[in-house]
Amino acid sequence: MMLAFVSTGANAANENDDFDWSPVVDAIIHVESRGNANARNGQYVGVLQMSPTVVKAVNQILKQKGLKRRFSLADRYSVSKSREMFEIFMSYYNPNNSIEKAIRMWKGGTGYSIRATQKYFRKVMQHIDFD
Repeated sequence: MMLAFVSTGANAANENDDFDWSPVVDAIIHVESRGNANARNGQYVGVLQMSPTVVKAVNQILKQKGLKRRFSLADRYSVSKSREMFEIFMSYYNPNNSIEKAIRMWKGGTGYSIRATQKYFRKVMQHIDFD
């Protein structure tokens, strides 16, 4: 199953991209932290339960694009900065904006297993509001 949707909102990761990750990010936030910006589970923190590895990957993407901007580990506690990092990460690792791939990658990394991410995928999909 490959899901995608388009809106007229601008994407922070790529100004030419009209893809709106909001419904997906909102659902992941609900599943990961119930919206608690101070949520912590080991190395995973913030509303998206972001790891240091994701921050590092996002900073490498920004560097590759020749941009000066960088994120810190503390930025994972910021809802808006976490959303930005998610979009930058997806613009690089999921350029076709596959919702399924985004959800599975968020749980299982870029080399995710469908079997290992199936329960998480279903859970997030139950919370996506496309309206």
